[in-house]
Amino acid sequence: MPPHCDTMDGPVVTAAKNALETGNVKLILPWAPKSAEAEIKKAYDKTLVARKLGKEAKEVADLWFFETVVRLHRTGEGAPYTGLKPSGLDEGPVVPKVEEAIEKGDVKDVIKLLNRAVEEKVTEKFRDTMSKRRYDPNDVDSAREYVESFLGLTLYSPHLYEFIKAGGHPNEGEGGPKHGG
Repeated sequence: MPPHCDTMDGPVVTAAKNALETGNVKLILPWAPKSAEAEIKKAYDKTLVARKLGKEAKEVADLWFFETVVRLHRTGEGAPYTGLKPSGLDEGPVVPKVEEAIEKGDVKDVIKLLNRAVEEKVTEKFRDTMSKRRYDPNDVDSAREYVESFLGLTLYSPHLYEFIKAGGHPNEGEGGPKHGG
């Protein structure tokens, strides 16, 4: 998964910054599960106090708050917290396309991008399988290459289909945010 929610310019830190700047903790709460609200509110209150102690204290407190909310967000997804990532990391082609679609109110370009990616990968796996299909049954190494390719296509396709039909986040945890569910 490309970096996004755990980056300094991602939506979680952006919401946390907005909450601190406006004095409204409710702006960050939707980004973590309900079970994390008390911890977020406690961290928020401590951060507001520390921010008044000078520039350095504000920087440290803000960073600690960002780490806290991203950790709780990731936990809600059932994903590990591996630290905050810097701003400007390559998110790949999909995340910016989705964000652009939301801004425009039109999902057509996202669908085209995903359809193209699925078509390319399934075609690649299919061609590989077909290229290995006619092998000498007495050539066990060639037969294994075919079986490996055959399984690659036949297992990839239903996994992809099930993921699409499930509509959830790949690391969705129990009781966490139901991203796309």
